[in-house]
Amino acid sequence: MVILIKVVQLLLSLSILVIFHEFGHFLAARIFKTRVEKFYLFFDPWFSLFKFKKGDTEYGIGWLPLGGYVKISGMIDESMDKEAMKLPPQPYEFRAKPSWQRLIIMLGGVTVNVILAIGIYVVMLAWWGEQYLPNSQVKYGITVDTLGQQLGLRNGDKILTLDNKPVEDFFRIPATIILENVHTIQVERNNQPVDVVIPRELISQIVKHKSPEFISVRIPFEVADFAPGSPAKKAGMQVNDRIIGVNGQTTLYFDEFKAVVQKHENEKVNVIVLRGTDTVSLAIMVSDRGLIGVAPKSPAGYFTFKEYHYNILQAIPAGTVKAYEKTADYLKSLKLLFNPEVKAYESVGGFITIGSIFPSAWDWESFWSLTAFLSLMLAVLNILPIPALDGGHVMFLLYEIITGRKPSDKFMEYAQITGMVLLFALLIFANGNDIVKLFR
Repeated sequence: MVILIKVVQLLLSLSILVIFHEFGHFLAARIFKTRVEKFYLFFDPWFSLFKFKKGDTEYGIGWLPLGGYVKISGMIDESMDKEAMKLPPQPYEFRAKPSWQRLIIMLGGVTVNVILAIGIYVVMLAWWGEQYLPNSQVKYGITVDTLGQQLGLRNGDKILTLDNKPVEDFFRIPATIILENVHTIQVERNNQPVDVVIPRELISQIVKHKSPEFISVRIPFEVADFAPGSPAKKAGMQVNDRIIGVNGQTTLYFDEFKAVVQKHENEKVNVIVLRGTDTVSLAIMVSDRGLIGVAPKSPAGYFTFKEYHYNILQAIPAGTVKAYEKTADYLKSLKLLFNPEVKAYESVGGFITIGSIFPSAWDWESFWSLTAFLSLMLAVLNILPIPALDGGHVMFLLYEIITGRKPSDKFMEYAQITGMVLLFALLIFANGNDIVKLFR
């Protein structure tokens, strides 16, 4: 069921993005009275699932969910319709239009993707607002996994600055370390300032890490709930009990308790809890997985999150800024692909990777947030100067506008083929990476 929910979210999100992207081209073409022969969601080699014709345009849904397209008359595109290009140009064709009109038509898709992302962010901010955890609120310090320890961080550290620059949002710290090429982390450790130098050889491991939780918030261990058949509940533990020790060892925080109790698999331990003002000792049998069947309270209960609420007029500039910041972050992440030290190309993924970022339970706020980000990502990727992408066409159109010389149809044919080969190679590489990761 989890996989089905992720797949449905992925397909719905991509469908929305493709329809809006292609509508951008369609609308610009219609404004300049350029004929659009086809408008398809998904690709339709050999056959389509559904189609109808209205006016000069055939609308339909293909069976291959790898994107979508509009086929504009008189344009060399992925359809590679060479025969039509041998005929004299017609007034309604793309090739008969002035270069500036063709440029606007080619920019229509990415323009609409950017507008769509801004629109989603605006509505989200007006509907849900936004909140974040101020770094100053992380009063118990942090916990780190093995990778965090290799970076030089320790449980209980309080992060002060990154490269001596303050970070307001705690949950932005992992991304900032990666995207801003942070070299040092300033922490407070045992009430003393410590400068942690990030080993350069670990940057690639940070990029490939499955989650940003190599740094997370430290919390006390207060009981929120019990698992079915919980040994702790059988021993008399109650909701709201606060665990403060195991076998005579003080464990004020969840990470401390977990580290101690996992050393006592299939053993009985003496757990000390604080119940109101009373201290209670409980003998609990630890499972063969090092668990006692207790769920801790959510970190949200220990910190004061900063919240912002917007009316629709306030949300417009805030949504625009959010889209700009997300685009800037994505451009920085693309830059990492070309850094041999980071080896970010090893983390490039295809549809499995994209699908995995959607939550396992349906959450409209997460869905729309991810859809807005993917819309910006689609805009950035499409504007790259690669033949077969919108950016390739834009590159040749700019050359034509600047030089006054139009590339020949034969050159455009070869460029389109080259671009398609590059894109298919990238598609195979990205999805191949996904498959390799499944067997690791």
